[in-house]
Amino acid sequence: LNAQEKNEVTQTIIEATDGRVPGVLGIGGNDTQSIIDSIQSANLEGIEAILSVSPYYNKPTQEGIYQHYKALAKVSPNPIIVYNVPGRTSSNVTAATTLRLANDFEKIAAVKEASGDLTQIMEIVNNRPEGFLVLSGDDNLTFPMLALGCDGVISVSGQAFPRIFSGMVRDALNGFIEKARPAHYELFHFTNLLFAEGNPGGIKASLKVLGVCDDHLRLPLWPISEELYSQIENEVKRIQ
Repeated sequence: LNAQEKNEVTQTIIEATDGRVPGVLGIGGNDTQSIIDSIQSANLEGIEAILSVSPYYNKPTQEGIYQHYKALAKVSPNPIIVYNVPGRTSSNVTAATTLRLANDFEKIAAVKEASGDLTQIMEIVNNRPEGFLVLSGDDNLTFPMLALGCDGVISVSGQAFPRIFSGMVRDALNGFIEKARPAHYELFHFTNLLFAEGNPGGIKASLKVLGVCDDHLRLPLWPISEELYSQIENEVKRIQ
């Protein structure tokens, strides 16, 4: 999305949700000053928090990652959610760095953990300061992460089947693990298919099958293959 489109999408979501759920706006990149400028110029009315991905491509050290988020915390009027997704950034935010940020800056309010490393995630959960949230960034690890004490999820597959996915999350958060497990496995294969040829191609195809929207993508992204589309279509129809 260009800047104008991103603003239009954000305002549409704020109007549609009408305060019923907290709004989180993604403002991230690998140039700290540019992100600071974006935060300072953004319209944050109706936004509860900023999701900011750890710098990608240039692979900063752990100290560089810490100083990056420190700089954002100093200027942001909203709480910041650290987004750790090594599969996309090529660098991991270690448990030690996440905990250091959580303890040093009140504005660093949460982490979206998509490292896939449950040992790292448990280290954060076990040693985090009070009020610091640990959110899943991996749909198929959300159920075990909630069982380990995490607090929620920022989901992809939940966009296609929000009732099933959010029900699983609610049940797990309330301690009803046995009740939550079937929903986890109901979506397990579907979620794997979503990422078989990269996100967001899979979820857009799913939403097309559901009649929600079309599956247009912009270069360098490309629609998924016919074979995968057929598999996703079958899974969507099975789950419906």
